[in-house]
Amino acid sequence: MSNECKALSCTNCGVFNCYRREKDYPYFCLTTRLSQEELEDVKELYKNDEFVSKISGAAAEIEGTFYGKLTRVEEIIEFAKRIDAKKIGIATCVGLMEEAKIFAKILKVRGLEAYSVICKVGSIDKTEVGIPEELKVQKGCHEALCNPVLQAEILNKEKTDLNVIVGLCVGHDSIFIKYSEAPVTTLITKDRVLGHNPAAALYTSGFYYKKLFNDK
Repeated sequence: MSNECKALSCTNCGVFNCYRREKDYPYFCLTTRLSQEELEDVKELYKNDEFVSKISGAAAEIEGTFYGKLTRVEEIIEFAKRIDAKKIGIATCVGLMEEAKIFAKILKVRGLEAYSVICKVGSIDKTEVGIPEELKVQKGCHEALCNPVLQAEILNKEKTDLNVIVGLCVGHDSIFIKYSEAPVTTLITKDRVLGHNPAAALYTSGFYYKKLFNDK
């Protein structure tokens, strides 16, 4: 296989034959690059790994039963019930506390327990961990760093069954997922410019957000 072919991936595909198998695979398809042994190993995980089987089964049930019918909030609630999650951790951004509060109320009404941790927990000034003063949003004052490690550790101590991200910053969400012991899903992905709808930048990239294609 040529290096050019190896560099091609799923965003270069226009047929997506892997979904329904109604067309032909492109010559660079990742599916056709897999060995039968690799595919069998993965199938074994879905069938026999307790975590993977439980989570994927619940996700498939929700997709098959409620496709296009439920909001993300409702899907998370249905997912929690299907994996027997009773206590839901909410890892929230300080800028989305109102949304987190509403979500917590909804969870309670639906018979679930909610436990939230704000991103500024611990109130550690950014400079205490080596972030320079000039990188603060508001310079010359105490500005707590976002603390996804501590958010995860607190929720771990609370023994939450499922953790939900509400607007954590890019990168901070990665850290939270790494340190969370419970499974993690996302309710809100932060986008301060587009009202937390990051896909809007892609939808409007042909006109309003042409600047995304600038190489700077």
